[in-house]
Amino acid sequence: MSISTIFPFLRPVDQVWTLCNNAYMSVNVSVRLDEGLAERLRLRARAAGESLSDRLRRYAEEGTRRDEHPLITFRDGPTGRRAGLIGGPDVWEVAMWLDDLASERDPVAALVEDGVVTRVQVDAVVGYRAAYPEEIAARIELHRRETAAAETR
Repeated sequence: MSISTIFPFLRPVDQVWTLCNNAYMSVNVSVRLDEGLAERLRLRARAAGESLSDRLRRYAEEGTRRDEHPLITFRDGPTGRRAGLIGGPDVWEVAMWLDDLASERDPVAALVEDGVVTRVQVDAVVGYRAAYPEEIAARIELHRRETAAAETR
């Protein structure tokens, strides 16, 4: 599945930007924070060029996803923030490997046999991918496009 199939309204120039700006309804929530925590959050937000609200929103989203998928964490990288296995590769990488092994009788067993990830980690990736299929499909598509472009240079 290609990015253009998932996001038909995107042009190549604005794919990354648009993927980072999901349309959603927001709700104003008031929380009280310890003064020290609030200052640490402000400093982290400022250092990243974010507003405090953006930082708190990201922490809430990622924290909720971590609660729902305990073996998943989030990390920064050259293509932005993405989901990854705690102590392991990115979720999209494992999902792509499973796709690449689709012709195998048991793709999960074939991947686990390789020794890079465990069965429990593969199960975590499958669960996360089921919850956020567009996110994982977009990451895989981005990787495949960049790889193809690099090979033609």
